[in-house]
Amino acid sequence: MLVLLGFILVFHVATAALLFIATIDNAWWKTEFASTDIWQTCHFNKSDCDDKPVEDYGDCIKAIQATMCLSVIFCCISFIVFVVQLFRLQKGQRFFIAGTLQLLSSLSVMIAASIYTNQEAAFHGTVVPGNYGYSYILAWIAFAFTLISGVMYIVLRKRK
Repeated sequence: MLVLLGFILVFHVATAALLFIATIDNAWWKTEFASTDIWQTCHFNKSDCDDKPVEDYGDCIKAIQATMCLSVIFCCISFIVFVVQLFRLQKGQRFFIAGTLQLLSSLSVMIAASIYTNQEAAFHGTVVPGNYGYSYILAWIAFAFTLISGVMYIVLRKRK
């Protein structure tokens, strides 16, 4: 049981790290000349980065930023709630609150990545071809991890 608990805690911390990296790091879209994320664009030939002008992208970029931040917040709160529930739950009860928060985190990151996928042409156009960066891929991996973690919390029962 202790090994399972250790695995769950490490899995949750790894998921939170993936969410932080996907939200903060500048690699949602890569071209030959620049890399961009949901906050700014950095050009390789310059040493500075340009903030994304929100009015150029409309409400889509705001929605992506908000839902990625929500996913990180839900994941961190879920971890705290899980640790509290370890000491407060009665034997045989399930971790519904931690699982629900983790599933909300999963839903939030899925919404953000889906909007970005749908609006990619509007964000970057077809002038300079590029590819999705590793932060975008990490966001989708974090979606799968948070979904698995949320289901695992809901199924898991507290044992002695």
